Amino acid sequence: MKKTGLLLSLLFVAKASCFTVSAQDTPAWAKETRDRKEQRMAWWTHDRFGMFIHWGIYALPARHEWVKRNEKISDEAYQRYFERFDPDLYDPKEWAAKAKAAGMKYVVVTTKHHDGFCLWDSKYTDFKVTNTPYGKDLIKPLVDAFRSEGLRIGFYYSLIDWHHPDFPYDRLHPNGPSDPEARKTANERRDLKTYRQYMKNQLTELLTQFGAIDELFLDFSYPGENGKGHQEWDSEGLLKLIRQLQPNILVDNRLDLDHTDWGWDFVTPEQFMPQEWPVVRGQRVPWETCQTFSGSWGYYRDEYTWKSVHQLVVMLIEITSKGGNLLLNVGPTARGVFDDRANERLAGIGKWMYYHHRSIYGCTQAPDNFKVPQNCLLTYNPSAKRLYVHVLEWPFKSLHLPGYEGRFKYAQLLNDGSEIRFHTQTQAGSHTTENSREDDVILSLPVERPNVDVPVIELFLE
Repeated sequence: MKKTGLLLSLLFVAKASCFTVSAQDTPAWAKETRDRKEQRMAWWTHDRFGMFIHWGIYALPARHEWVKRNEKISDEAYQRYFERFDPDLYDPKEWAAKAKAAGMKYVVVTTKHHDGFCLWDSKYTDFKVTNTPYGKDLIKPLVDAFRSEGLRIGFYYSLIDWHHPDFPYDRLHPNGPSDPEARKTANERRDLKTYRQYMKNQLTELLTQFGAIDELFLDFSYPGENGKGHQEWDSEGLLKLIRQLQPNILVDNRLDLDHTDWGWDFVTPEQFMPQEWPVVRGQRVPWETCQTFSGSWGYYRDEYTWKSVHQLVVMLIEITSKGGNLLLNVGPTARGVFDDRANERLAGIGKWMYYHHRSIYGCTQAPDNFKVPQNCLLTYNPSAKRLYVHVLEWPFKSLHLPGYEGRFKYAQLLNDGSEIRFHTQTQAGSHTTENSREDDVILSLPVERPNVDVPVIELFLE
């Protein structure tokens, strides 16, 4: 993952608004009806919540997954982490159980990050886990463990590779010459065509050796001067290969094909909350925001800006209320376990999800004609015809639902299924009578707030 997620997402929206792509511009292999795409994405838009895993030899320095670039570490100096990588406590069954208990429905794991280190036994490189002291593939047991818990499988694959000898130096490379002329001379000894084939070879391995892969997160493009975009990656060729190998896979929007309607399945705002459901060329689009517990994707021992369980629960609710998915990241340690702080938050989210998952799974943004009550967030299940009112600040005795008269027939607290009585405007004139607008509904709440992070009221719609 990168530090420029916000910039990338804003650039995506800006670029997308500048292009109009007609049907004849779509390659034959990429043509797909809207119904077919909705069917292909149905599991994903239902499940809403997944686990991101950033893991690699950068867990040893434990100073951010970009440590090689941040500290301008040479290949030779970085090798000491490769030579000592031995996650002896790695138990993917434990990881999968924690993800399931947290209410997550899918996982996306970094098979290769920007440093080029591969977590599977790729035959196209020696810079892989099977050549470390650990000596065993990490991806196959993870795939098996998560599948056994009923979770779907996604792979992250970095388009960037700071280790590969044919990856040209650019503005993000940690070891390239800073002088433009020197960089140009050095790049004459690097063959981008060879590197492009390397990516295709490795993606073929990943998409043929591990069964059905549900999501592919390719990361990332930075076109322009001294950067790399769809021409450098041969993004169309990569995507064509991916679609041939895994026709049902979902692919993110980081191949720099934003100017097309066929080059991506969903947009990926990173480390920020969109103000509203993202729109491209006037249409709401599927979206998934990737977020961290703290400020780092990889394990960072001394990072202390960790979000609370309450913040994370509210984040999940808000994302669902805007029709999106949350991909929440864990950065395992070099020993192969989750940080205690991550375990605490996963358990806290899971406790809330155990009682409230109905307000997340299968839910989306509420219809525009349902006004959001004060200090609340709404999610909506169109199949079950239920509206969920997430109460962020518990009011005293009453919650006013503006314009809801005649629109629902029953109300209950979701955590315990207990009935909530409600009434409309009552006769005025008494100093103990609560008044409301004519079409408002007043929910009669218990004075004591339910003992959950965010109480949820379930409305059974007419």
